Amino acid sequence: MKNDIQLQNLVVALDAMGGDFGPVVTVPASLQALSLYPKLRLLLVGNPDAIVPILEASKSIGLDRLTVIPSKSVIRGDVRPAQAIRVSKDTSMRVALELIKSGHAQACVSAGNTGALMGLSKLVLKSVHGIERPALTTLLPHQKQGKTVILDLGANISCDGSMLVQFAIMGAVLSEQILGVSNPRVALLNIGSEETKGLDNIRHASKVLHTISSIHYVGYIEANDLLMGKTDVLVCDGFIGNITLKTMEGVIRVILSTLQSSGKKNKLNWYMKIINFWIKKYLFNQFSQFNPDCYNGAHLVGLRNTVIKSHGAANQRAFIAAIAQAMHSVEREVPEKISHQLSVVLSKNNH
Repeated sequence: MKNDIQLQNLVVALDAMGGDFGPVVTVPASLQALSLYPKLRLLLVGNPDAIVPILEASKSIGLDRLTVIPSKSVIRGDVRPAQAIRVSKDTSMRVALELIKSGHAQACVSAGNTGALMGLSKLVLKSVHGIERPALTTLLPHQKQGKTVILDLGANISCDGSMLVQFAIMGAVLSEQILGVSNPRVALLNIGSEETKGLDNIRHASKVLHTISSIHYVGYIEANDLLMGKTDVLVCDGFIGNITLKTMEGVIRVILSTLQSSGKKNKLNWYMKIINFWIKKYLFNQFSQFNPDCYNGAHLVGLRNTVIKSHGAANQRAFIAAIAQAMHSVEREVPEKISHQLSVVLSKNNH
């Protein structure tokens, strides 16, 4: 990972206890991030008894830029969001978000309970004016060497048409401001390209998007075109988006694993080994850009501040990628730009 992010006094609060592995992954990832980004400061929120021994066993540089913030408990991954919010006081996730509210941090990264993170983020940090509910979004690589903004990825299981329109507006802002795409193409994920297909909420959103002149709406996209680069922004509800993304990631992991292991147990003659090597190298290079570890970290867009949701099963490399996402968002003032652009688009559409 290249150290190409210029940072000045950037402070990120990390929910060190969240996710499937907790401090075993988050603490080493934090130390590596500090070595990669010299101007980064981290606030590690969690149980000191679980965090400090890992820090003491390391010989990493940058420990002077890391502070452990104690918390009493952690929100479990199997707890319903409403219940999690009621008992969230002094949890690592809630304390990390409160650090942003108090001005001690500029962003938060958590691999914890998605529903709880969304609910608590909205409660503690508030949504941008005009947004009903925040959406999870990521920048997904495609075969034309660019990236597609896809949202929602699981923050909202069901969405009405107006929410899908809001997601489209926010996605377009992300594509333009973060990826530098001029007049980004926006599409809705559907089961066909015909206007008559799909659920009522999708067809309603499509009709509205056709009327917004500032949005370059291109219609419906099917899931098999997800990696083809046919759109710059892909919009769907959280249920469909989560399943679509995880299915794609599972397939990519199987392909990469197969390419890495193929030929190891087979006895090949020398020229077949050479051919096999070059085929594997070419295919591995083609598919490695889609490795989920490289783009881990979903923006919870629609909030007034930066919150990044990491995969619960993220390894160290993936969690570092999530930290990098948080840094990019703060540096490029993503929440502020979304708020501004959203107000402009909605005001024009209301006249």
